[in-house]
Amino acid sequence: MKLPPLACLRAFEAAVRTGGFARAADELALTPNAVAHQVKQLEEWLDMRLFERHARGVVPTPAGSAYAAAVADTFEQLSAATRQLLVRRDDRVVTVTAMPSLVTRWLMPRLPRLAIRHPDIEVRVLASVKHVDLFHGEADVAIRLGRGPYPGLASEELLIENFVAVASPRFLEAHPNLATPADLFRLPLLHDEMIDALPDEVDWPKWFEAVGVKPPRRLAGHLFSHTYLTLEAAIAGQGVALAGEHILGDAITSGRLRVLFDGLSVKGPYQYHLVRLPGAEVRPAVAAVCDWVREEARVA
Repeated sequence: MKLPPLACLRAFEAAVRTGGFARAADELALTPNAVAHQVKQLEEWLDMRLFERHARGVVPTPAGSAYAAAVADTFEQLSAATRQLLVRRDDRVVTVTAMPSLVTRWLMPRLPRLAIRHPDIEVRVLASVKHVDLFHGEADVAIRLGRGPYPGLASEELLIENFVAVASPRFLEAHPNLATPADLFRLPLLHDEMIDALPDEVDWPKWFEAVGVKPPRRLAGHLFSHTYLTLEAAIAGQGVALAGEHILGDAITSGRLRVLFDGLSVKGPYQYHLVRLPGAEVRPAVAAVCDWVREEARVA
């Protein structure tokens, strides 16, 4: 059966979905004239008008709207079939995504244990602040920080977040006599923009209030864009950092950081969840990675 040119169908579907040639052009990295030309080609191929042209823009005809819905469904089926084909081709490759701080401080140090247990599984690690789209195959397994639930996805609580104050031995030697949290008011505190970006997350003011100390209006110190940068600054002796216990990793066991005030901690409002598509663990490699993540969380 003869079919219209694929490029014309892509331009047409995008124009209907986005509401015009200009927006479709932005999505497809084309010019509006190129999109208009491809839509015109499709109309000539079908011998049918798909858009009404007006001074303020274009509006799909009833036939155009119905055709666009069918084309979109076809594209989605083709995309799904392609994803399934690639999964079968790379059945032993599992993509795991998490926030950069959890990747660098919790996940990566543990990967050698997975490699020993499953040397035939190839893990692709994707660090991302934003939620990676599991529905479109961008990752197989996600470790997400949030409250849940995650509609349409299988999820389970993995790690509870408890926040502690930490500093390097060198910093503590230079600033002795830290007996209570209130003693931190005279010291440089390291602030994390990632914490500030999460509503209700435990930042320094909330941490002080939770441990029963009223903080001053302004807390001195440096501000960092990512949690792992905040911890690197603390290791370098630049101040006291606030961090979830699970991302401290070997910085504590190696002695590069110390937890202050006998481990005084504040429970955060969010938890880490293990998230994947329903049925994803039908793939043995995905099931093995999920089991390994659960086991690591139990002993964390």
